Amino acid sequence: MSDRTNPSSGDWHRYSRRERLTRYLAVLGTLVVLAVAWRSMEVNYDYVASAPREVADLFGRMYPPDVAYTSEIVGPLIETVNISILGTGLAILLALPVAFLGAENTSPTRLTYWFGKFIISFTRSVNVIIWALIFVVLFGPGALAGVLAIAVRSVGFTAKLIAEAIEEIDHGQVEAIDATGASTLQTFIYGIVPQIKPAFVSVATFRWDINVRASTIIGFVGAGGIGVALQTNINYFNWSAVLTILIAILGVVLLSEGISAYLRKKVT
Repeated sequence: MSDRTNPSSGDWHRYSRRERLTRYLAVLGTLVVLAVAWRSMEVNYDYVASAPREVADLFGRMYPPDVAYTSEIVGPLIETVNISILGTGLAILLALPVAFLGAENTSPTRLTYWFGKFIISFTRSVNVIIWALIFVVLFGPGALAGVLAIAVRSVGFTAKLIAEAIEEIDHGQVEAIDATGASTLQTFIYGIVPQIKPAFVSVATFRWDINVRASTIIGFVGAGGIGVALQTNINYFNWSAVLTILIAILGVVLLSEGISAYLRKKVT
């Protein structure tokens, strides 16, 4: 008789006694780790208790938003959107060859395969703020540093998803085109590209949506966009202008989310 069945009652259980014990121990271990992690944090509970009052005071200073300041943030907002568009476009150009190297069924050798995987992992492991700091040091403050930071940070994400789409293609179509005597380039254009096109468009629009959000933050380190204006007004305690900027950022993010969702729906 299986240990999933109670001999006395004949009841069947989804998990055996050993599996249930393992699950309980896993939950208990997770709770212990969380408790230890929480105890290791130095939390100022007096400060936390005063947080609601401080938040209420901050919002009191922010409201009402400075409507007159709206005209001054149109330029930085446009620059933010431009940074996200150019950064995403450059990322796609860089990610395509990396994706084909990082896909096991299209990479020429195992060495190129692992090289592609290394690029994917490396660019994804460094935060966009770090990339922005690096490029601000190399090229100075401004939109160029922001575009490069967004592009390099997006390469790994974009290449990883496109490489996974390449590995899932129907090899029968590729073999059929290759059997006609087509060249490698023709096989690529007519056998692989049509199969990954939906995934490519979906990944590109989704990454652009993410980059719009990232572009609003990198200005804190001088990489251009609306983040520069936000950081400046925070430093000068101009809270009503800060609220205006936050509302504008929210509007741009919601708009980009709507456009991205519409494009993905059309493609899929």
